[in-house]
Amino acid sequence: MSAINITTKNLNIALIGYGKMGKAIEEIAVQRGHTVILKIDINTMDQFTKENLAKCDVAIEFTSPHSAVENIITCLQAGVPVVSGSTGWLQRWNEVKTTCEQQGGALLYASNYSVGVNIFFELNKRLAQLMNPHGEYEVSMTEIHHTEKKDAPSGTAITLAEEILENLGRKKHWVNEHAASPGDLSIISKRIDPAPGTHIVKYSSPVDDIEIIHTAHNRKGFATGAVLAAEFLQDKKGIYSMKDVLGF
Repeated sequence: MSAINITTKNLNIALIGYGKMGKAIEEIAVQRGHTVILKIDINTMDQFTKENLAKCDVAIEFTSPHSAVENIITCLQAGVPVVSGSTGWLQRWNEVKTTCEQQGGALLYASNYSVGVNIFFELNKRLAQLMNPHGEYEVSMTEIHHTEKKDAPSGTAITLAEEILENLGRKKHWVNEHAASPGDLSIISKRIDPAPGTHIVKYSSPVDDIEIIHTAHNRKGFATGAVLAAEFLQDKKGIYSMKDVLGF
C-alpha cells in the first residue's frame, strides 16, 4: 500500500465535469497542493479547447455515459493524460484504447477510485474463489446509489459481478434483475437519496448467509482516489488502473 503516498510536483488540473464529484475532487486537489485551472461543465463547454487543455498537466473526467468518450478523446488528442471515473461507456473501450495508443497518451480508468472499494474488489475475488466448490451457496448482489446516478447497475457493481463470474464457475452472466436461471448472477439496483453508494455481495445457503458490504459515507474517498490517480499518472504513457496506483 506504499504506492498511496505518491510524491508529486504540484499539478495544473483540468476538471471535466464540475458537479458534486468535481467539486469534491477540487477540494482534495487543493489540499494536496495542486491547482485546478480549468473547470468544464455544461455552462463552460466553450472553454474545453485544445489551447486551454495544453496548460494542464492532467485531466480528471467525471461526467456521464453519453459524453465521457468524446471528453476522454478530446483530452488525449490534446496530449493531456486523463483520469476517468465516468461509467456506463465501456462498450466503446476499444475506441478509447486505440486513440490513447495512437496519440502516445496516458489513461487511467477505474469504475471506482475509493481505496476502500478497491480493497473490497480484492476481497470479492477471494471470496468467490473460496465459494467456488460450494454449490449450495447462491450468490446475489445489491447496489444502492442516489437518484442522480444515470447508469444501472453501477460501474462498481459490474466490476464486482465480472470478478465473481471469473472465479465462480456456476455463474455465466449477470442480469440487472432477479435471476431467471441458475447461471444468472442477479444485481438489484436501488436509487435512494442521499446514498453515495452501497454494494452488497451475499452468499446464501439453507444453513447460513455470508455477506460482504461496502458503504460510502460521502464522496471524499472517491475524490481522494481520483487525485492520487492523477498524481500517479504524471510523466507516464499507456493505460493504467487503480491496481497500479495502489500496488496490488
